Amino acid sequence: MNTFFCVHNYYTDKNNHVIIDENQLTVMKKIKYHNTPSVYFRMLATMLSLLSVTILLLSTNCKERSITEVAEVEIEKPNIIYIMADDLTTQAISSYGGIYKDIAPTPNIDKIAADGVLFQDVMCTNAICGPSRASILTGNYSNLNGYYKNEGGGKFDDSQWTFPQEFQKNGYQTSLFGKWHLGTEPKGFDVFKYHNSANQQGVYWNPTYNINGTDTKVKGYATNLTTEFAIDWLKKDRTKGNPFLMVLQYKAPHRPWEPDKKYETLWEDIEMPYPTTFNDDYKGRELTAGDTEMTMDYFSRRDMKYQTPKGLKGKEKVKWEFYGAKPGEVVKPKGMSDEEARKWRYQTYIKDYLACVKSVDDNVGKVLDYLDKNGLSDNTIVILTSDQGFYLGDHGFFDKRFIYEESVRMPFILKYPKMINDKTTNHDLVSNIDFAPTLLDLANIKTDQKMQGQSFKPILTGVKPENWQTGVYYHYYEFPYWHHVQPHYGIRTEKFTLAHFYYNIDVWELYDLEKDPNQVNNVINNPEYTNVVNELKVQLRELMIKYENNKSLADFRKITDTDFGSLVDKKNEEASVQDILAN
Repeated sequence: MNTFFCVHNYYTDKNNHVIIDENQLTVMKKIKYHNTPSVYFRMLATMLSLLSVTILLLSTNCKERSITEVAEVEIEKPNIIYIMADDLTTQAISSYGGIYKDIAPTPNIDKIAADGVLFQDVMCTNAICGPSRASILTGNYSNLNGYYKNEGGGKFDDSQWTFPQEFQKNGYQTSLFGKWHLGTEPKGFDVFKYHNSANQQGVYWNPTYNINGTDTKVKGYATNLTTEFAIDWLKKDRTKGNPFLMVLQYKAPHRPWEPDKKYETLWEDIEMPYPTTFNDDYKGRELTAGDTEMTMDYFSRRDMKYQTPKGLKGKEKVKWEFYGAKPGEVVKPKGMSDEEARKWRYQTYIKDYLACVKSVDDNVGKVLDYLDKNGLSDNTIVILTSDQGFYLGDHGFFDKRFIYEESVRMPFILKYPKMINDKTTNHDLVSNIDFAPTLLDLANIKTDQKMQGQSFKPILTGVKPENWQTGVYYHYYEFPYWHHVQPHYGIRTEKFTLAHFYYNIDVWELYDLEKDPNQVNNVINNPEYTNVVNELKVQLRELMIKYENNKSLADFRKITDTDFGSLVDKKNEEASVQDILAN
């Protein structure tokens, strides 16, 4: 018996990968036959994990182990549910471990990890909401998709290609539910219901959704409502049997962290643990990490759940609620010391944040249950991710923006039973511009659209593509609103983070992630790392050239200074939070 096999001029390799069409679609199947000059085959059959394939071999004229055949191929396209929770971070997901995993577990999100791949090193290329979403949709960096920042970033250019349009063009039913936050209406979706209030951030209670072009206020809690829309669509509004792409994007756990009523006092009687770097003194990073407006001193009255006095409206209402967000304004209960108040603010924040995550996890469970009960689980790819990471008191921060680990690392968990049978953890470097090409690749959709990202589909089965990236280029542009984080660019490799902060300072930072995973020791001036710095700067420059962003600092500063417009068209009487904070 011989296990070496060829279809027309395509041979199997030693693992019996059988290429069955001109697009080199491969099927994992062992086929055995006798090595004789002429052999006739009968029907070869079984439903394979990725494809439903029937091959009828009519005649064989073997020479050098080649055969002639007629093949009939039927491809079962996978469904895809892409779940993205705004500002969800790895520290808040129990399958990633961490100090909250036993206190605030996420059992439903963990189910995805238990049956799939948990990625440890997925990086955001610009750690802020709108720009990250634009990169995910287009597969390109901010400098190509044109969406650099939230504040003064304008609207996403909807004339450009996005991956949902490609799915729609290839026969997929497509839907979007939840947060969009890009200004222009979504394209590539048969149905959409997205948050369209509070500058498209949405609100937690009784939110307004844009439902296929019409604003509608809906009573209830946003996380639950968004899931209800999604499941209703799965039940009633799609054509059963046809493949679908669902983009399910929760507002939670974004600021102002308002839990569902049933979880408001979930951890009222306990003191949450503090991150290792909660009392970071920013030594050696005084002009960067040490000069922000995102420490425990910058929570507003609204964040701390103070009740707004009755009768306040417009600018006066906004000014009262956002007290605490400006330097010199600290929300502090009477009778508390400064340190007691700092810890009180953290405790209020972290309990509300994790309570919002609790609702996200509940609703992820509802989606998974629906798939199980309706026989959709095996052929549905489920992805759980976020638009970037987030600080949960790490380095004394909340929010994101920095190239530092807690904000640049994105949670990314994927399950697909037809491809992945066992729980695995992956440490290959992936970035958010890689999402679009990977989703298309998983759906076997070919496109001529050029993207800067590349598919990491082979990584899902443990095969790293040849010449896979060894570093991820990062660039953050927004300043000073919000949170006064210096614009910077840099590179994250497996072992190091190198960053250049450049707007009105000129500061380089280097972190050895093996020796200093918490990134508190900037070793940029340590002579032991001279060669490392030089090599990383070369690699960084090569990436900037590769991604067409090798500009001067003056050009980068101009991007920061340019007002590209508002995300939404404001009415004259609307109060601007930025205007209030600036005055």
